Amino acid sequence: MSSVENRVCLKILDRAEVGEKKYGTTMDRTDLSTADWIKHAQEEAMDLAVYLEKILELLTREQNAKK
Repeated sequence: MSSVENRVCLKILDRAEVGEKKYGTTMDRTDLSTADWIKHAQEEAMDLAVYLEKILELLTREQNAKK
């Protein structure tokens, strides 16, 4: 495994610990339906799109400031 993949794995482990402390459960939970899991994934994907849009805005602003 590369150092990059190792860092990602460590971050996943850290997030799993944070999530368990915050929500009192793990991904092994069985109380959610398939539709619930899809809804959670969709919400995460929408958050990612918002973060990416913000990053693009910042990069554009930085590039324009250099001109």
